[in-house]
Amino acid sequence: MSEKDKKLHTISELGRGSSEAREEEDSQGTEPESVEELKQALAAKTEEIKALQDKYLRLAAEFDNYKRLSQREQRDYARFANESLLKELLPIIDNLERAVRAAKENQGREGLIQGVELILKQFMETLAKFGVRPIPSVGKAFDPSRHQAVARVESNTVPAGSVVEELQRGYYLHDRILRAPMVTVAAGKNTDQGPASGGPQESPSGAPN
Repeated sequence: MSEKDKKLHTISELGRGSSEAREEEDSQGTEPESVEELKQALAAKTEEIKALQDKYLRLAAEFDNYKRLSQREQRDYARFANESLLKELLPIIDNLERAVRAAKENQGREGLIQGVELILKQFMETLAKFGVRPIPSVGKAFDPSRHQAVARVESNTVPAGSVVEELQRGYYLHDRILRAPMVTVAAGKNTDQGPASGGPQESPSGAPN
């Protein structure tokens, strides 16, 4: 190798050494800065997670309070659901007590009958407020979805297949049959007397004809 080549090689080596030294200094200068940024990001995420945990605990406590309140309201509703109905019935009891007291004091049968009739009218009006109304029966065509037949009888007053007599009144509760009326049904002259089919069922239309 000539003297000239040796000098060029030496200069090249010096240049590479200087470049590597600068890169090492740069890496040493940026490394602490990257670690610090990571620490800050970690601290921020930690605070965020803590805030979310606190929010979750508050929501869980609120839901638990809401659940207890709802359960208490349901219990109270079950206990006092009929409160308004019972309040409406109390005046009827008062009138019954007055009628009995008046009958004992006056010993009048007619007055007692009139009093009971008035109380029955008041009672029916009270039931009507809550959607309870009688199911028409006598003279109507027998309908197994509304009437409960207990016997067939011959009748000259109503056509065959019609209700002759109501043994126990039936009632609607709004559009549903609360209790079917017990009735006797007119039969043809050659029809054996006996129980007829039919019992309490839902009314298709929910209202009497």
